[in-house]
Amino acid sequence: MTSKHFLFLFFFIFCFSSFPSHARFITGRPSPTGLVSDGISTVKNLPYLLLKPPVSAEESCEQSYGFLPCTTTVLGNMFLIIVYGYLMYLAATYLSYGSELLLEILGPGLVGGLFLPMLGALPDAMLILVSGLSGTAETAQSQVSVGMGLLAGSTVMLLTVIWGSCIIVGRCDLHDSVAIDGTNTKGFNLKGAQLCSTLFLAKSGVSTDIWTCYAARIMAISVIPFLIVQLPQALSSTSGRHLAVLIALIISLLMLISYCVYQVFQPWIQRRRIAFAKHKHVISGILRHLKKHALGRLLTDDGEPDTEIIRKLFETIDENHDGGLSPSELRALIIGIRFEEIDLDQDDAVSKVIAEFDTSRDNLVQEDEFVEGIMKWINEAKQTGGAYLESNAGTFKFIDHFHQARSEEQSDEVVENVENPRWISIKAVLMLLLGTLIAAAFADPLVDAVDNFSEATSIPSFFISFIALPLATNSSEAVSAIIFASRKKQRTASLTFSELYGAVTMNNVLCLSVFLALVYVRGLTWDFSSEVLVILIVCIVMGAFASFRTTFPLWTCSVAYILYPFSLGLVYVLDYVLGWS
Repeated sequence: MTSKHFLFLFFFIFCFSSFPSHARFITGRPSPTGLVSDGISTVKNLPYLLLKPPVSAEESCEQSYGFLPCTTTVLGNMFLIIVYGYLMYLAATYLSYGSELLLEILGPGLVGGLFLPMLGALPDAMLILVSGLSGTAETAQSQVSVGMGLLAGSTVMLLTVIWGSCIIVGRCDLHDSVAIDGTNTKGFNLKGAQLCSTLFLAKSGVSTDIWTCYAARIMAISVIPFLIVQLPQALSSTSGRHLAVLIALIISLLMLISYCVYQVFQPWIQRRRIAFAKHKHVISGILRHLKKHALGRLLTDDGEPDTEIIRKLFETIDENHDGGLSPSELRALIIGIRFEEIDLDQDDAVSKVIAEFDTSRDNLVQEDEFVEGIMKWINEAKQTGGAYLESNAGTFKFIDHFHQARSEEQSDEVVENVENPRWISIKAVLMLLLGTLIAAAFADPLVDAVDNFSEATSIPSFFISFIALPLATNSSEAVSAIIFASRKKQRTASLTFSELYGAVTMNNVLCLSVFLALVYVRGLTWDFSSEVLVILIVCIVMGAFASFRTTFPLWTCSVAYILYPFSLGLVYVLDYVLGWS
């Protein structure tokens, strides 16, 4: 089912479930005859059931905007959380896609440094905002824990589960404490003692550049507003709490402005993202070219890469039949491919292909290296382009879909090299508007559903939002980070971890600024000591970990993974055992 059909199904369900309904509750003792009274009687202690007066559905739960469905049941609220969470995921995806298009059209600088980081954090900020705007101050004080749960959960998930997963999928063999690009001969075993041996003895891991260390240091510095707002609690002072919130808000806003200015004048992340998009375009172009020469058959009937067809294609490209593809032969292949959307440097494309395929480092692409490299590209295209089966064609449409997606992502840093820049600009703006509207429209219903689910299950809303909401708002970042890390290159690993640290930094300055503004303007009580402590521990531990080293052995992923359950357990102990809250 496509996303359009999926959304139509939800819209259909919403339309029919949004009409108000009325009911009466049955009370009293069972009747021996099995009959149910209509409730009209003056006799006391009747031997059959009575019905309570009619109760309107709206009296038990409040409908968002007066027409969106609401419920007080566990399963009903779980369903609403999934639906609204999916819509927030769509909003995050549209915002990410639109911002990347704008970056590629306008190039790094003001847009990439100022607007894109804010747009990436917009769904989280919107959820935090609506969690503190609802109803009276008492209602806002109750629901604002949803916003704090999202803020803490998003930060912790990015620096633990996602960070550790990127280490696992991006690991390469270590030589002299440096990861060797594209190598992974150590394997990974999940059985007992062998797992421990793999983690702590195997010489594999991930290497990043020094700029990634700088991003981690910025992330660690960004926790300063959390320290400021916690000072009155640490000093057991009640008089200075409101002032501390104001000071922390000012510092947080100043740090947000400073971080955006840094991104404008140091746009290295944006430049690397554009370069990586060009590399993906080379991949998609070569796959389409090879698919045409293979008469549409690059896969077997069960959807796996057809090695025999790929070997025949190698023989076709290998003009002198010496068993290896030279740079000149690869250049002839690149020239034969039409890269309409960009002014591609053919020599640079050849060097990228050789760097990707030539694992023996002899400046030739051998037959086995070619087969392995093409299979890797096909599998990446399947992951990012979707799998749409073509009947009776022996292949999938995902290559064309992958190529189309890469073409839409692709541009040089100047507008002249982009085909139809006006249309792409309009498309980017429409995607940004759509993502913003979806996030604004469904943030409040999602917060209400979480709050209702918390009441129905007696589970604190903080834990629900800590675990569930980041899955909706950060799924796009998580998938992108893991795919980039799986390239097993120092360059892409550096981009991956820089993106993660940047996302956490925006949480610590932009999302926290929204949260502090709500607390200050609405006069709410700052009572989130345990939650702030969790954020401080995770950010400082992982920030210190990543600030002073560029190589992360495989065992470091265990540190990240342990921090996630530790964070949940710490909040529970501090709030519900020691009574901090």
